[in-house]
Formats: sequence, C-alpha cells, structure tokens
Amino acid sequence: MIRVLVCDDQALVRTGFVTIFSAQPDLEVIGEADNGHAAVQAAQRLRPDVVVMDIRMPVLDGIEATRRLAGPAAVAPPKVLVVTTFNVDAYVYDALRAGASGFLLKDAPPAELVAAIRTVAGGEALLAPAVTRRLIGHFAERLRPTDIARPARDEVVNALTPRELEVLRELAAGLSNAEIAQALVIAPETVKTYVSRILTKLGLRDRVQAVVLAYRVGLVSGGP
Repeated sequence: MIRVLVCDDQALVRTGFVTIFSAQPDLEVIGEADNGHAAVQAAQRLRPDVVVMDIRMPVLDGIEATRRLAGPAAVAPPKVLVVTTFNVDAYVYDALRAGASGFLLKDAPPAELVAAIRTVAGGEALLAPAVTRRLIGHFAERLRPTDIARPARDEVVNALTPRELEVLRELAAGLSNAEIAQALVIAPETVKTYVSRILTKLGLRDRVQAVVLAYRVGLVSGGP
C-alpha cells in the first residue's frame, strides 16, 4: 500500500482527493492537513510515502513545507507531489528546488492524479506535460545560469557514455521512458536502465533533478 497525506487549504479539494485516492486498492490516505505547517507535523508523525501538496496555503506555503519535508536537510524524506491550480514558472522551479518529485495541475483527470502518486512513490519523477513545456520554453535560462563553471559540464559529459548523454537530453526535453525508447529506437526497459545509471553516476535523486542539471550545465537549452 502507498500511504498518502493530502495537504490543501480547501476542504472541498481535500475531500475530492481523499475520495479519489481511497477508491484505489493500492492507496491509503493516512491523513489530511489544511496548511503547510500542519502538513510537516502530520508527515513527521505519520510517515507517509507520498505527500500531495498544494502551494498557496496559510501559515506555511507548500514550497517551504516541501523544503522542510524533502529538502537537503530532511531525514527519511517522503516523496512530495505538488498539485496546484497555478501553472506558474516560478512555482515549478521553486517546488523542484525545494525537493518535490512531481508537479501536476489540479485540472488533471483523476486517473492521472492517481498515476502520478504511483509514479513518484516508485522513485520516478513527474512533470505535467504543460508544465514541462513551460519549464523548457520559458525558464531554461534561470535553470542554466550563464556564470556556471565550464568544468561542471565536462564533469557530467565525462561521467556518462554517449548513449547515456542522449537519454539525458531526451529526458530534459520532457519525454517519458516510452517516448525516449521510440526516439532512440531502443526498448523501454533499456531506457529505464539508462536512466537509473545516469542518476547513480551523477548522484541525483530522481528525473526532475536530472532535468535541472542538464539545463544548468548547458547540455540542452531552452527556446521560445
């Protein structure tokens, strides 16, 4: 069972999420919170596998709550899936920097929300396609600052095989494993192996961190 904590300041939204998730045979909603501070306390007490986190909330917003739960200083962090109505670039970037494993919009179909929980619980990362396009198209320069040291890029390039670099570039373009497999004419299982090797070699937690790193070191660049 995947243990889920739902955090949203709107009672109606929380109820909807709980109803959807509780209907799944492999999901168990173990708690609810109506602000970020309550979410942090509940997560520390209940130890969920996945926290479904809103962004704009009173007391403590979802970005700071995510940082406290899944940031660099967190001990045994849960996976955090940010689900919000706000498709705003700064939120995406801040959520990922804070340690979120996924970012989805609230207008996603219920099946997509459930699949997202399973995805992040399984150790993969998820960005809604619309979010990925915005991240790449309008936010790449912030992810890839111009003053980054050139050796950082060389270090990444030298750590990976040519095929792994291809997979990383496709990953940074927002492609799923199946889409990468189709683009590179290899099996999806092979892509999964490559992704695992990339994360291990570069010391990354998940696919989202791989996307951010690819932009930071200039392996890919954004466009309008």
